[in-house]
Amino acid sequence: MAQYRCIRMSLMVLLFGMAIPMAQDNQALTTVSSVDLSRYVGRWHEIAKIPNRFQKKCVGDTTAEYSLRPDGQIDVLNSCRVADGTIDTARGVAKIVDRQTNARLKVSFVQFLGMRLFWGDYWILGLGDNYEYAVIGTPGRKYGWILSRTPQMSQENLEKARQILRQQGYRVESFQ
Repeated sequence: MAQYRCIRMSLMVLLFGMAIPMAQDNQALTTVSSVDLSRYVGRWHEIAKIPNRFQKKCVGDTTAEYSLRPDGQIDVLNSCRVADGTIDTARGVAKIVDRQTNARLKVSFVQFLGMRLFWGDYWILGLGDNYEYAVIGTPGRKYGWILSRTPQMSQENLEKARQILRQQGYRVESFQ
């Protein structure tokens, strides 16, 4: 009888342990209340990311350069150093989805016959007071980035960014 009680208790602990991450995954993401796009554009350095297939070849020096366009969209130029030392680039466009806050965008790097295809979420979850760092995520938490205006980030700001990710239900240990 004690053996069955031990098995039941182990199963309960296991199920409870699985429920905590699922509850975090179901928590709605909250973006920052407002983004001044004129302050947001410019060069950002990738400090950390959740590994993903489209950045698989990148080994370092990853940056994103954003610039405002006359039509209200944002040009995106992503670049990174690959294993042979060359720089790989990807050009895209971001459009603002939530004009009230400017914190929810969609980004596309695929163009066919002049049409943009395959838009992905790009939500600004956190910003430093002086736009010195940004925390980016997606509603499903499959993707996430910590960006900085400088190639290195202060330990204090890095911890602030990690805290934002924790509060948003991200697993910080999944970032590299």
